[in-house]
Amino acid sequence: MNRVVVITGGGSGIGAACARLLAAQGDRVVVIGRRRAPLAALADDIGALALVGDAASGECWRDELLPQILHAAGRIDCLLGCAGGMGLGQITEVSDAQWRQALDSNLNSAFASARACLPELVKTGGNLLLVASIASLAAGPAVCGYVTAKHALIGLMRSIARDYGPLGVRANALCPGWVTTPMADEEMQPLMAAHQLTLEQAYQRVCRDVPLRRPASAEEIARICRFLCSAEASAITGATLVADGGSSIVDVPTLAFTSL
Repeated sequence: MNRVVVITGGGSGIGAACARLLAAQGDRVVVIGRRRAPLAALADDIGALALVGDAASGECWRDELLPQILHAAGRIDCLLGCAGGMGLGQITEVSDAQWRQALDSNLNSAFASARACLPELVKTGGNLLLVASIASLAAGPAVCGYVTAKHALIGLMRSIARDYGPLGVRANALCPGWVTTPMADEEMQPLMAAHQLTLEQAYQRVCRDVPLRRPASAEEIARICRFLCSAEASAITGATLVADGGSSIVDVPTLAFTSL
């Protein structure tokens, strides 16, 4: 029997790239998101089951998402938590509503999804992968909500790995750097406006100190996700894998010596 893979945030970006790659290898894919149109288009293209819902809502998981998945597929072998969003602003600029939105998009979606799916993953000896960010490891400017939530994702993953490893479930996290996705394209807009840059030039600018000198594609990140969710990674759990083109190894205080 082919695996049943549930992907939150599956309508675009990394989630959609994972859905395409895993469906192509024969997995039965369930994509979950809030926007019906991109989910439906992807599902029609790759033969996935598309479910519209709020992955951050425990009630939605209990009453809608989980029953529909089990009715259609009967099992869950892998959960890929790709849901996320921005949490802009310095702490004194962030309203209560913005703070809650950042946590819902980036942390609570992973929490509610994992809580709902773990009993099924125990039955199948499955695994889960949370797509985090290099913002899980370091702070960018004026993204307090995003940085806080992404840091917390690592703690959530470790807790799951610690508690459910004895039951045969693996849990890991992946921390991408810049990836060419619709969300990242939107982040480039202020830079493009301030410096009269094209989108490609903006990506080049933010990657100028990255050792590989470029962003990753969503397909590159999807291939890493495929590995971590596969039997080839059967001994890997509780791990945080960084896929950032080398940006996190750069010694920032020595950047001034680069042009010497």
